[in-house]
Amino acid sequence: MPEVRFQLEWPDGQSSTLYSPSTVILDYFQAGDSLLVSELEARGVEALRAASERVRARYGFACTRADEEESQLLQWVSRYSSDDTVRVIGQLN
Repeated sequence: MPEVRFQLEWPDGQSSTLYSPSTVILDYFQAGDSLLVSELEARGVEALRAASERVRARYGFACTRADEEESQLLQWVSRYSSDDTVRVIGQLN
């Protein structure tokens, strides 16, 4: 399956990379998006779970990397206020 990675810029200027094992994440995020931390959390969890289910549909098992990425995303968002803004800088190849 095609993997997708997005670079995120957090309210304090730090950056991180959000990984998805499926292009389904493109239904949730686009380069240039600015989102509240709470919105990033909700969309990110939904997108990563959808991506994991796509892996399950294709290969017969869920994607543990997507589960790990969800945990990492939840750690990131816990550092900021829910009404802070996160930017989706761009998609990485």
